[in-house]
Parts: sequence; C-alpha cells; structure tokens
Amino acid sequence: MTNKNEKIETVDENGNKVCFDVLDIVTVDDVDYAILLPEDGEDEESELLIMRLKQDGEEYLFETIDDDEEFEKVAAYIEEIEDETEE
Repeated sequence: MTNKNEKIETVDENGNKVCFDVLDIVTVDDVDYAILLPEDGEDEESELLIMRLKQDGEEYLFETIDDDEEFEKVAAYIEEIEDETEE
C-alpha cells in the first residue's frame, strides 16, 4: 500500500507527468482515500487533492471522486481530523 510521506507519479488528463506527496491516508465508510499535495505546491496557495484508493491485485490505483456527496463527506472528515490535531 502507498504510505504516508511517499511520493507518487501519475499522468494528468493532458498527458503531463505530475508528482505528488502523499500527506495522509484516511478511511471513510470502509474506503481508503489519499490526501495529496502537488510536489511543486510548497506555497500556501497550493490545493490539496483527495483521491480514492482502489486495490487492483497488488497495485493501488488513484481514482478521482466524481460524486459531490462522497467528496464532501471525505473533506468534512479530514477537516474534523485537522481540527482535533490543532487543539
């Protein structure tokens, strides 16, 4: 499985190679999600990416979350975790 602090490389919709740092992996409703930061996104304006992790044999695939309700649920969970760690 992909681990925290690991770097992954993928190809975007335009065929460009993109690298991400895996900041964390969370589980919501028995589904794993990766919190990713673009490798070149070290400034405060960088947006985190949340992607669903799906196991394919021994490999893990990153899938976009197309369902708004699913995305909102995961984002709310991540915010909740962040709030708890800030206290």
